[in-house]
Formats: sequence, C-alpha cells, structure tokens
Amino acid sequence: MTSLLLSSFLLFLSLCIISTSASSSPDGETIIECLLTHSQSSNPISNAIYTPKNTSYSSVLQTYIRNLRFNESTTRKPLLIVTALHESHVQASIICARKHGLQMKIRSGGHDYEGISYVSIVPFFILDMFNLRKIEVDVVSETAWVEAGATLGEVYYNIGNKSNIHGFPAGVCPTVGVGGHFGGGGYGNMMRKYGLSVDNIIDAKLIDVNGRLLDRKSMGEDLFWAITGGGGASYGVVIAYKIKIVRVPEIVTVFRVQRTQEQNVTDIVYQWQQIAPKIDDDLFLRVTFDVINSTQGSGKTIRATLRALFLGDSTKLLSIINAKLPQLGLIQSECIEMSWLESVLFWTDFSLGTPTTALLSRTPQVLTHLKRKSDYVQEPIPRNGLESIWKKMIELQVPQLTFNPYGGKMAEIPADAKPFPHRAGNLWKIQYATNWNEDGTEAANRYINLTRQLYNFMTPFVSKNPRAAFLNYRDLDLGINHNGKRSYLEGRVYGIKYFKDNFNRLVKIKTKVDPGNFFRNEQSIPTFPYWKN
Repeated sequence: MTSLLLSSFLLFLSLCIISTSASSSPDGETIIECLLTHSQSSNPISNAIYTPKNTSYSSVLQTYIRNLRFNESTTRKPLLIVTALHESHVQASIICARKHGLQMKIRSGGHDYEGISYVSIVPFFILDMFNLRKIEVDVVSETAWVEAGATLGEVYYNIGNKSNIHGFPAGVCPTVGVGGHFGGGGYGNMMRKYGLSVDNIIDAKLIDVNGRLLDRKSMGEDLFWAITGGGGASYGVVIAYKIKIVRVPEIVTVFRVQRTQEQNVTDIVYQWQQIAPKIDDDLFLRVTFDVINSTQGSGKTIRATLRALFLGDSTKLLSIINAKLPQLGLIQSECIEMSWLESVLFWTDFSLGTPTTALLSRTPQVLTHLKRKSDYVQEPIPRNGLESIWKKMIELQVPQLTFNPYGGKMAEIPADAKPFPHRAGNLWKIQYATNWNEDGTEAANRYINLTRQLYNFMTPFVSKNPRAAFLNYRDLDLGINHNGKRSYLEGRVYGIKYFKDNFNRLVKIKTKVDPGNFFRNEQSIPTFPYWKN
C-alpha cells in the first residue's frame, strides 16, 4: 500500500512539474499565447484549442483513441489538443512547439496500434487532423486530392459516389485515417492488382519544420519519396495527398467461407500457400486463423476463414478456385456479386444490404484493447510446420493469425521504388492479432505475452536477417527511440526491420530536411549523428 501511494504521489508530482515547465517559454509567453499570436485573423485558432480545463477536452482526446490500452486513467494525457481547422493552424503549432520545446504528436485517425500519435512519456500536445478531411474527386483525370484527416471510408464513398467503375487500393477498415495509412505504405485487398496506396500517389502537400507549405515540385523527389511509405510524421505534417484512382469492374465477387481442422484445414492451407501468391492478379484471397470449440468433442480446434475479393464475376472466380484450390470445395452459392463499394462493407463484416453511407461513419464497429505484430513468409511452410502452428495456437488460445498473399503487382515493383521494401520474394505477410476487454497493466501484460509467444514460435517459418516487419502494423517490441544521443543506433534497430536497405536513405533525407529532429516519436526516422555525416 505504501508503495502504491508513493507511486501515485510521484506520478502526480511529475505531472505538476510537466504542466509548469511546459506551459511557458523563457520570455514568459505560454504556448496558448504563442498559438494565438501566430494565428491568422481570417482563420483564428482559438476555436481549435482544447486544454484539460475545457469541458470537451476528454471527448476530443478519446474520440480518436482506437486502442483502449491507451485510454486508461494512468495514461499520460496531452497538455493540449489543437484540432486544426486550417493550414495556418498547423504552421502555428509547429512554430510554437519548437519555441516551447514540446513534442508534437500528429494524429489523423488514431488507428496506430501502439498509440504513438496520442501518447508520450515526455511533455507533449496533439495536433489532430480530423477536421482537415476534404476530398475532391476528378473522374475525368482519374485523380483525387484527399486531406490527411479523411478516413478510408470517406475516400471510398466519395470515389464510388462519382463513379461505379473506380476505386482505390487501400485498407479494409473504413475508419482508418488517410494520413497515417498512406504514410506507412497503405495495404489492402487490391494490392496484387494495383500495388500499395503509395504506389498510386502522385503529389502531396506538406508543411515542413520551417512552416513552409510544399508540394511535390517544391519539396523535391527525395522528400516526396520519403513521405510515401517512410512515415510522413518523421518529416513534416502532410496536409493532403493526390491519388490516382484505379479502374474496377461494375460487378466484383466476394466470398467468406470457414473450415476447421476436422474439415481438412491443413490440406487447404498447404494448397493455399502454393497458389495464393501466384493466382490471377484480380484475386486477393486472405486466410485468418483462430481457435474455437470443436463440434466433435470437448476440445479446441483451429478455424480458418478464407475471405476473397475478385475483380470479376462469380462464374470466373468459381472456375479459378476450383481449378487452383479444389481442396476448399467452394460452391456457387458461397460467391456473392456486388459493386466494389459494397465489397468494402462486406470485408468489414457489415451485414449484406447495409447502405454504403455507413462508410461515412467515423465510429469503429468495435473498440477494444489490442496488440498487433507482423512477419513476412518467403518459403512455404511444410505440413508438419502448419500442424505445429495449430497446436501452439490451441495451447495459447487467444492470438489470431492472418495470412495476406503477395505476388502480382507487388512482385513487379522494385524494393526501392518507395520506402516500403517488402516486394518480390515475399509469399505473404502475417498479422498477429490479440484483443481483450480487461483494463489494467496486468491484463495487458498477459495478453501481450501470449502474442509474443506465438510470434517467437513462428521464428523458423518467417524472414530472417532481418526479420522484417510492416510499418503500418506498428510494434514497439521491435525497438524504441528515446531521441537522445543514441537516436540513430536505436532507430536503426527497428528501421532496418521496417525499411531494410531503404533505411539509410530515409535517414539521409531526414537529416537534410529536419536536422534538429523536431518531428519525432518512439519509432520515427532518426538523423545521422555527427560521426556519420
């Protein structure tokens, strides 16, 4: 009890010290006074500032927290939140954060798995982009300007509202924010046909460390390359991206079928891994594994959920699956034809017939505590390997695995075309997913440990030297940067896993455009130390 009281007192004291030390600059000006001073009279910033004294502060903070691990009473809170309503508010935030020595966290949708955009161990404030979400679609030029605070659902709806033969390759969760998603690469179920989101970005608007608003031409090709897959928040504040929308058929086909161990899961998955990365580029066939109660006894079994998007009709899809994956035993009634926009809802597990306006909702279907990790597979897993994975999953029970197939366009794009390097040579990407509903550190540690156990067990089956990872599946287990004298060395630990041979180019660009490392977080791109220059 004494230890608990002491810890509580120290936490209270540290928060008081932080509040006092970060509230004013050496000349006595508070950060709020600084923000107001640098606000344009035509676009006042006062309505965009929320402090803990504001009655709406908590709701503004919590609305875009997507991982409940970081929405507890013990979670350190920002000194203030700036919900930018105009580009000038972003510029003022950068100027004042630099002047007051505060870390500025940039949040667009809040889906970053480790809460990096709204949590910090040092004094900080949040620059929240959710108000900057304008979307302008030009079907004639097949382009669209999308502001960073828009969600993927809003992007899809606006494209689909203009044309039923256009879409965009990005993630399947409609409440994900554009800023973070595009900044990390952007991954979705059309990537075998069209590549990643960043492979279809043709321009951007960014405010740099000096408060300048830049486009692709004025920022230069190096910086443009870096913010399309290298984590935009390491280099500046991306205001908007210009994307190239892609062609989709008027009718696409989807299916979602489930099979258990008693229904030959091992045979199906063994065959899946031989064909999924090589099959028709119009087909994306994901498989997710979880543990359920067996219907044939009192034990547990593995269930595989195979989910498909095919850019074509059901007759052709059925012929492809039955020729290439006969073990699945797919039948016509399991295939559903719909528009591409409707398929987005299907992939997000909305019920059939849900209006496409549901894509405009910014409220996630489920909020939970979670942990995610990632891996890449470069060689098929043998049957006995698959069986050992099922056994380990049944032992642990909680973590799920998802296999996302590569091949197609991904195998054609060079590894250095964008910062995202995971192209040819990868058969599929793994996501480890654990969700729980219990608050507190003890529960979090228990479930995170289960996830780590499965991740460690998978070591023989995944990429090596480095064991690669996907930036959009942010994972602090891979390393944390304290942004001190060892910043480059700490950054290299996770940077090589996320970016492989592209890491040092990213560091070189970072050192040039943000030498003082203002734009930083726990896994940002570091600058070169003086001995590397």
